[in-house]
Amino acid sequence: MSDIKIGQIANTVLGTDVPFRLEAFDGSTGGNPDARFTVRVLNERAVQYMVTAPGELGLARGYTMGDIELDGVDPGDPYDFLAEFLGDFKVQRPPVSGIPKAVRSLGLRSFTPPPLPPQEKPAQWRRIAGGLRHSRSRDAEAIRHHYDVSNDFYELVLGPSMAYTCACYPSADATLEQAQEHKFDLVCRKLGLEPGMRLLDIGCGWGGMVRHAVKHYGVTAIGVTLSKEQADYGQAWLEREGLADRGEIRFMDYRDVAEADFDAISSIGLTEHIGIHNYPSYFSSLYEKLKPGGRLLNHCITYASAKRHGLTKGGFINRYVFPDGELAPAGALMTQMQLAGFEVRHAEDLREHYARTTREWAKNLSRNWDECVRLSDLGTARIWGLYLSGSSLGFERNNIQLYQMLGQKLDDRGHGDYPLRPDFR
Repeated sequence: MSDIKIGQIANTVLGTDVPFRLEAFDGSTGGNPDARFTVRVLNERAVQYMVTAPGELGLARGYTMGDIELDGVDPGDPYDFLAEFLGDFKVQRPPVSGIPKAVRSLGLRSFTPPPLPPQEKPAQWRRIAGGLRHSRSRDAEAIRHHYDVSNDFYELVLGPSMAYTCACYPSADATLEQAQEHKFDLVCRKLGLEPGMRLLDIGCGWGGMVRHAVKHYGVTAIGVTLSKEQADYGQAWLEREGLADRGEIRFMDYRDVAEADFDAISSIGLTEHIGIHNYPSYFSSLYEKLKPGGRLLNHCITYASAKRHGLTKGGFINRYVFPDGELAPAGALMTQMQLAGFEVRHAEDLREHYARTTREWAKNLSRNWDECVRLSDLGTARIWGLYLSGSSLGFERNNIQLYQMLGQKLDDRGHGDYPLRPDFR
């Protein structure tokens, strides 16, 4: 790396109109000298990460491994940095004449991929040893990868509600906890829950929906999750509050629930994990578990564009956060609900609410940074900072949305006992 310094190469590729200054271990600098943030490239391995995976994935790898530092950036809440980094600047194609010289300067070793960070899942095609995508074993492993970090870690990030799904803010000055309570109550009202009804909550997390419905609406409820950590936590919570006679959290795949004839089913944040090709069987199985007149509330992240479906292959979210996660546009979900037999009664986008929810989670991570690092590790905590702040930007900029869709199973005569003008307030 003697002929051309890293800073010069960075300027050739990125230009100097970028939202950061670059400092490299070879003593060179690049980027925008007046920028608020500084990206520090600490060693050759950092260069290897960025050369072999240009863009967000290479930066994330180097940052996770501690080979790249971000000066002026709050690691728990890097929102301001990402807001500029994920802005309008584009990687420039370097002049063809300069490529051989840059390659010679970097050295062939720089083009050899270094070991992946331990937090990263391999590419899709390399995960076949764990079973086909969305097989039961592979789904269970994907859930464990993300949700079995530590209940103590999640308590610090999510807050007392332990609700890891989009909150719904009843007013601009509402707190996160008030918004999560309002979200669960909104779901209960959309489902028309009344005392004595039976509710199934699939992908129940730590049991927040089950607890709220049993406590405030007098129902009997079963929640199921593929995370044993969540199931144990949720069941203990119900027992502490004296609700275990009517509420139960099971460590179980939703496809293995034997009971049927439920009055209502809630699915809050599960659909992202099941796979688009499984939508027909997913909605059909939920339809069969409902009694006539029963309702399904499906709450999930969707793509904003009708042209986008499936995985973000090779991206940061797929490798580090939600292995095998898949999204579809809202219209595709509605179509599959209808094909399964549901009449779709109501749909609403809570996109702005999720942008605010993820911002609050990032602020919690920042406030509790040292303890979150202790409960996980520095690399994992850094990943969470990138993930939460990046997600907030995704919702703000309408790249992704959050839809609640309410479907109903009608009886043989097409009746469903649904109010002429429902009022969910």
